[in-house]
Amino acid sequence: MSRRIIHTDNAPAAVGPYSQAVRVGNLVYTAGQIGIDPATGKLKEGLEAQTHQVMANVQAVLEAAGTSLDAVVKTTIFLADMEDFAQVNAIYGAFFADAPPARSTVAVAALPLGARVEIEVVAWVED
Repeated sequence: MSRRIIHTDNAPAAVGPYSQAVRVGNLVYTAGQIGIDPATGKLKEGLEAQTHQVMANVQAVLEAAGTSLDAVVKTTIFLADMEDFAQVNAIYGAFFADAPPARSTVAVAALPLGARVEIEVVAWVED
């Protein structure tokens, strides 16, 4: 089974020694995405703006891998503050309204660059 590194300029470049995503067979594993605007390289301000940007970044990486949000089978949401759960959940839910994937949500001590939310996904790729 081959392993292919996924990269797109439509999502933020990795800020460390990792890839935006890796495709193995028919699965794509994304790195956690935070609310960095790829056009400016800056973290969006505020939870709502960050969450929307996170989802746009995830979508861009998935598209570069040849798939979409419709093919996501598992997500993990990392929150800097569990008090943000309801607001993030509402925004996230709008992207997965019909057939939401399996999901875990965890609170963490901190996220890169002071982000409030980070999301990683696993998605299926049709051949």
